[in-house]
Amino acid sequence: MTRSPETDQGGGASPAAIRRWRQHLADERAEAAVYRDLARRRSGEEREILLGLAEAEGRHEAHWLALLGSHAGRPLRGDLRTRLLGVLARRFGSVFVLALAQRAEGRSPYAEDPDATSTMAADERLHEEVVRSLATRGRNRLSGSFRAAVFGANDGLVSNLSLILGVGASGVPTHVILLTGLAGLLAGALSMGAGEYVSVRSQRELLAASTPDPRANTIVPELDVNENELVLLYRSRGMSPEEAGAHAAEVLAGRRSVSSWPRVAADVDEHEAVGTGLGAAVSSFCFFASGAAVPVLPYLFGMQGLPAVLVSAGLVGITLLATGAVVGLLSGASPLGRGLRQLLIGYGAAAVTYLLGLLIGGTVG
Repeated sequence: MTRSPETDQGGGASPAAIRRWRQHLADERAEAAVYRDLARRRSGEEREILLGLAEAEGRHEAHWLALLGSHAGRPLRGDLRTRLLGVLARRFGSVFVLALAQRAEGRSPYAEDPDATSTMAADERLHEEVVRSLATRGRNRLSGSFRAAVFGANDGLVSNLSLILGVGASGVPTHVILLTGLAGLLAGALSMGAGEYVSVRSQRELLAASTPDPRANTIVPELDVNENELVLLYRSRGMSPEEAGAHAAEVLAGRRSVSSWPRVAADVDEHEAVGTGLGAAVSSFCFFASGAAVPVLPYLFGMQGLPAVLVSAGLVGITLLATGAVVGLLSGASPLGRGLRQLLIGYGAAAVTYLLGLLIGGTVG
């Protein structure tokens, strides 16, 4: 253990060091509680992993308790982020919580703290990777329909705002802007839904064509053991000659099937990650339509001119920030950063279309 430079004149720990240790202690207890709450909503391997993380946080808690000794005092509350994680874990226990936990582990201060051991700092880095793997399972389960939903909402927001601003800038009457927005909503939603259905169905068909045929097991009794062309099969799948030979021997001995293929335990079925064509199409249609409806709302309520433009752009901006933040949460990145990125891209596209509308309106006029 390294002695902190924050010591008083008598060689004991300074008040600043004690405050820092107590906060670390509170954070470790709060993080352990989060993992235990998540474990209650899981079963099998995931539950064991989460309980193992809670146990590791308990070891870190013991380190700070040993340093504090009689200065431990009454338990403090963990930081705001960790407390929020605890609330979410108790209420939802979803992939969003795991994504937030991943970010929390990545912000660990132990690498720079002179009183945290190098083992503790390494533990926190490893915890981030463990939580990342757990969150990836949930992300993969969501990725098909969720991708279509997020992209559909974002496309609806940006394309219809751009359409309304571009047409409005040309000087047409308000009722024409409203009709244009509604037509853009319906046409875009149908186009997005149809496109997603075709895309996902095609991807699933490609995956199905690449999946080993289970009927290949029926040929095992007829194989020439001396030639053993199974080795060629497994080498074609990327195994080395030695691995292919060993795998083929297990198949011939009856311990494996021909179509068996070594997979990482955390992998999810590719079809599950892609999603279903119908699910993606419905999600894309509904979310595009809901996104495209946002910039039309002021015109539906009778607003006109500049006030309608400002309200429309403001509503779209708020929604873009929200969708960007959700993507940021799921990806383990900064929600604010992702939200601002969505906002800038959306407003940039709308601004270009608005300027083109002004130019066309001035030319035609």
